[in-house]
Amino acid sequence: MDIEGFVKRNLRRGRDDDAIIAELRTRIREIKPGISAEALKRFTEAAVEEAKRTLAVKDDEELLVPVESGVHMGEFGVGSRGAGDFYVHQKIGELIGVTGAVADSSSLSDSGVVKVQDKFIVVTVDGMHSRLSDFPFIAGFHVARAALRDVYVMGATPIAMFSDIHVADDGDVGKIFDHIAGISAVSDATGVPLVTGSTLRIGGDMVIGERMTGCVGAVGIADEDEIVTRAGASAGDVILMTEGAGGGTISTTALYNGEYEVVKETLNVKFLVACKALIDAGLVKGIHVMTDVTNGGIRGDAREIAEVSGVKLVFYEDRIRAMVNPAVLRMLLRYGIDYLGVSLDSLLVICPDGLVKEIKRVMNAHNIRIEEIGEVEAGEGAELIADGKRQDFRPKFRESAYTPVKRAVGERIRDEEFEAMKRKVDVAVENARRKRERMSAILRVV
Repeated sequence: MDIEGFVKRNLRRGRDDDAIIAELRTRIREIKPGISAEALKRFTEAAVEEAKRTLAVKDDEELLVPVESGVHMGEFGVGSRGAGDFYVHQKIGELIGVTGAVADSSSLSDSGVVKVQDKFIVVTVDGMHSRLSDFPFIAGFHVARAALRDVYVMGATPIAMFSDIHVADDGDVGKIFDHIAGISAVSDATGVPLVTGSTLRIGGDMVIGERMTGCVGAVGIADEDEIVTRAGASAGDVILMTEGAGGGTISTTALYNGEYEVVKETLNVKFLVACKALIDAGLVKGIHVMTDVTNGGIRGDAREIAEVSGVKLVFYEDRIRAMVNPAVLRMLLRYGIDYLGVSLDSLLVICPDGLVKEIKRVMNAHNIRIEEIGEVEAGEGAELIADGKRQDFRPKFRESAYTPVKRAVGERIRDEEFEAMKRKVDVAVENARRKRERMSAILRVV
């Protein structure tokens, strides 16, 4: 429970202090039944006092005034790996602007790249799956693997990991160690050390409950001719994909649909082995694009690659289906989950036709399945060939609904409603840009 949010919402609605405090005490006791009456009195009164002071902030330059769009994260689908999420990430890149980096947010690549002397440093960070809070080890394993994936697909070799773990006030301290153990399992399997990190409570004293969240970042190194971004696809290229058994998303799907055995299918490092093999064989120098099938599934990846590369990607539905782990595919089909719109954690490789045979040879030598699933054409966007017919291939408003709660929320939104929210988001981006410029002016004076 977000205590500060609760108090501020009620103060904005004009509720009486005594009424807010009385309800707040009841809610806190539900989560902290052992709290004393005196401690509860002091805490709730202090919470209202603090909330009033921060609501009354005055700032002529508006640096302390939050930028608001009037659009909520959930209703716009932020974090749900669909059209709304992609739009926000596009706007983040625009707000950051030209950085001078070799690759930054504007490239929609998995990681950022900077040049240091004669080497390229690759940096990335991934958040753990929000629904794995009650499964810290699995959460740690998959977020660590995701961070290393994002370094590898840039053509770089990971050299270190770092973590950040936040557990709410009532969470068990054991969650920290369980999570770190999951990260360390990936570290042990790959030889990439976990070197630093931080551990905090979510919201300090103002968020109660047991929820956990966090992230793992990774740093890699590469030579100039090894860097691969999403902007390299060319007409005539072939699209290859390895078998995918999923990661955090598929684990969440299995857990919340009661398919517990499927979680075990996800516990492997085949993706990382595949990427390392391609780097060691020197093949990344000829590969145009490498990416992981994650953000909203292949629907989302296809859209991003086509957009930044300025080409059309064409996929064959039956070939993609054949590359989904059988146990995972059966589960997805059982619950009517669109496997094209969910993270499969497959490796997607786009390369010239002349490189396909050698890539397959290297993958086969490491017992990793990889097959051709499509090709790149001149044009724009993405298409899917299913039952001999071409159809538009784009992400939905949200990724495939893979838990009962997500099915209740739904995947779609009316076009006119989405467009109206996008305009509000645009205004918020411009307001944030102006705020940034005001601070830049202040810093130049200082």
